[in-house]
Amino acid sequence: MRRLTLTPRANWRQQVEALGFTYHTHETGPYWDESAYYEFSAAEIDILEAAANTLHALCIEAAQAVIDRGWWSRLGIPEHAVPTILASWERDDASVYGRFDLAYDGMQPPKLLEYNADTPTALVEAAVVQWHWLRERFPQADQFNSIHERLIEAWRGVGSARVHFTSVGDLPEDEQTVAYLMDTCQQAGFTPQWLAVEDIGWDLATRGFADVQGAPIEALFKLYPWEWLWHEPFAEKLPTATTLFIEPPWKLLLSNKGLLPVLWELFPDHPNLLPAYETPEPLGGSYARKPKLSREGANVTLVEHGRTLEENSGDYGEEGYVYQALAPIPVCNGNRPVLGVWVVNHEACGLGIREDTRRITGNISRFVPHRMT
Repeated sequence: MRRLTLTPRANWRQQVEALGFTYHTHETGPYWDESAYYEFSAAEIDILEAAANTLHALCIEAAQAVIDRGWWSRLGIPEHAVPTILASWERDDASVYGRFDLAYDGMQPPKLLEYNADTPTALVEAAVVQWHWLRERFPQADQFNSIHERLIEAWRGVGSARVHFTSVGDLPEDEQTVAYLMDTCQQAGFTPQWLAVEDIGWDLATRGFADVQGAPIEALFKLYPWEWLWHEPFAEKLPTATTLFIEPPWKLLLSNKGLLPVLWELFPDHPNLLPAYETPEPLGGSYARKPKLSREGANVTLVEHGRTLEENSGDYGEEGYVYQALAPIPVCNGNRPVLGVWVVNHEACGLGIREDTRRITGNISRFVPHRMT
């Protein structure tokens, strides 16, 4: 694993915008950064792929343990959400995607930081933009990236001829991510339909959500976290809804850092896990404090030998925190990469890398492409 530099394409902005990727630059600089790339051997990619598949299986086992032992409060899951999660789990509702964030230096086993199992942050750049970059810059090289093809296949397991898509707000990233997922759904042979979240209605006769024409919403992709949905006024309708949600309600068990101590308790000393607890004492004054439910590094604090190294503010933490051993994230030319391995239809299939000079990966941390040798 190496970080190498190169001169960006002269027209890279036009190139990526042509792919439907316009949120490539923040006020502080580029978000998509092709002034560097990461290079991996085939053996290293095999290690990352195997680690993600193993971790996904462990997370499924841990979720079953939470259900069997009634550990809902350990994950900060409200009681009124439990019946819906249980029903979704028993039905084995279809899951399309998830992303493991891993610390890996090419020498030690990859370590789990967290599982983003609900919302698809950085999907377009991982599945599409870096692939086109590779084809232009290194046409003979390969990349750990079959995300696009796997997404198309995953939609075929949803079991509905028509899928509605919705999100909240007018953020370009959300809009373009949903547009991309609609395209993959259409390529799978189905009819995707956009629906503003404020236009979703309730059909008393079918006990399900309906669109503006009154047609039932058989399947709904929602770019909106489950932990937020359960606090909405219409959450009382969710337990009786006939709508199939993507991602399904049971994914709240996995997209939850409260699962980290459960994993360590069930699988102590596993080579792909970091020690994690619900109190900081077992970690001896060096740890990452993370909200059970949070996004983009918000409200994360890093402590070493009792001294705060770095912290992010935010609006999370109401459900409580977990404490995880500090991750061995390598420093590559002053940058700290976090490797996001995508899991589609329960199988690892691609890699996206976010890096930052800071220790905590946040919402403006750069996306850097990769290639295989």
